[in-house]
Amino acid sequence: MRRPFTNLTLDERRVIARLLQAKVPKTKIAQMLGRSRSTITREVKRNWWHDKDVPQADGYWHVTAQSQADRRRSRRRKLERLPDLRAEVIRCLHEGWSPEQIAGRLRIERGAPHRLCHETIYQYVYSAEGQSAQLARLLPERRRKRKPRYARSPRNRVFPAETSIHNRPPEINDRSQFGNWEGDLMIFERAQGEANVATLVERKTRYTVLLRNNDRKSRPLMNRLIHEMSPLPAEARRSITFDRGLEFVAWRELETGMGTKAWFCDPQAPWQKGSVENMNRRLRRYLPRDTAVLQLTPRSMRMMCQRLNATPRKCLGYRTPIEAFRDELIRLEAP
Repeated sequence: MRRPFTNLTLDERRVIARLLQAKVPKTKIAQMLGRSRSTITREVKRNWWHDKDVPQADGYWHVTAQSQADRRRSRRRKLERLPDLRAEVIRCLHEGWSPEQIAGRLRIERGAPHRLCHETIYQYVYSAEGQSAQLARLLPERRRKRKPRYARSPRNRVFPAETSIHNRPPEINDRSQFGNWEGDLMIFERAQGEANVATLVERKTRYTVLLRNNDRKSRPLMNRLIHEMSPLPAEARRSITFDRGLEFVAWRELETGMGTKAWFCDPQAPWQKGSVENMNRRLRRYLPRDTAVLQLTPRSMRMMCQRLNATPRKCLGYRTPIEAFRDELIRLEAP
């Protein structure tokens, strides 16, 4: 049976503060407290103390965190604690006023004993009490559920329909054309931070390129791909197929930087770029999830690539990827 949610207590916040100072990962803290990792992450983010005058005092302090949490809950309960204010807000809603108009009027009303922001009104309207009174029906734009205030923007703007894998030309799909790649990131356990390894596999020859990255920011990743692949002839870097991860949102840099087209799998369908997914499984023999990625040297990355590209592949008639890739480059250079 699912555990009902309860707010963090002062004792739990004291444990969080002590373990954070000891550099214990948030996942481990969550396990010790019997909480989800997202609960601990949100708690630290919301109640982290920022001191403008003394930056050295920045940090998570359990007493300060408790007072900040109490203050927020007090604001949310204002319409529950003050019946006169609640009745006035509901009356204005029945008059057709929006929460922003109600909050704004209270700020300029002389003699008004209380003020509140429009966000507090919205939270009350969509609370259990507000829903039972069907207050959402009185809003100018009614929704069944409250839209998150800082909701993530729809990804169809980032990955438009024309870049869908379903629009990819048939010569890419059947692997008859050289120069079309698949790309992905190998992610490691949280203790390794944001460090990762980018994997690129050429679809026709299965030739593999590995790149170590210190973080998962999209623009630096695209710049790294441009730097590594630009020396190849344009026909050897026609396109790259990615999934829809946030690491690839700067994909337009590829086309402007070196003329490489980007294609994207359907949401939650990484199997559509099967070559690179298969390569990632092979690589886990050498790069398990607990690998200290930042300690990987350029020489060790090159040696891994050489081993993979020098292994005969049945799909290539038992030629090696390096042999197949070299033959394609020679064919491009031929008059």
